[in-house]
Parts: sequence; structure tokens; C-alpha cells
Amino acid sequence: MAITVSAVALFGLVLLLLLHGRYLGPGSAFTASGFGFFLASTGAAEPITQVLTALTGALPGL
Repeated sequence: MAITVSAVALFGLVLLLLLHGRYLGPGSAFTASGFGFFLASTGAAEPITQVLTALTGALPGL
């Protein structure tokens, strides 16, 4: 659960920076956020979580 919250915070921060730097418009940010919410309710949510867990587990070994 902590990994999921960290990933959400990271992606939220990136989205905020893109908005602040005007690389991304409000409509695009809304679309990106909506895509994330809809993706989380599909069958792809579990494999994405497993990949993020594997990556965070592999980082200390690098």
C-alpha cells in the first residue's frame, strides 16, 4: 500500500510540475488524471502494481 501511495504522490507531483511549467494544459491534465482513475479500475491495475513492487524491490540492489 505504501508503494501505491508513493507512486500516486510522484505522478501527482510530475503532473503538477507539468501544469506549472505550462508544458501541459488544464484539459490535458484532467484527461491524464481521469485516465489514471479509469486504469486503476481495470484488470491492468494488478500487473502495474506488481511491476512497481518489483522495481522498488530491485532498486536497493543496484
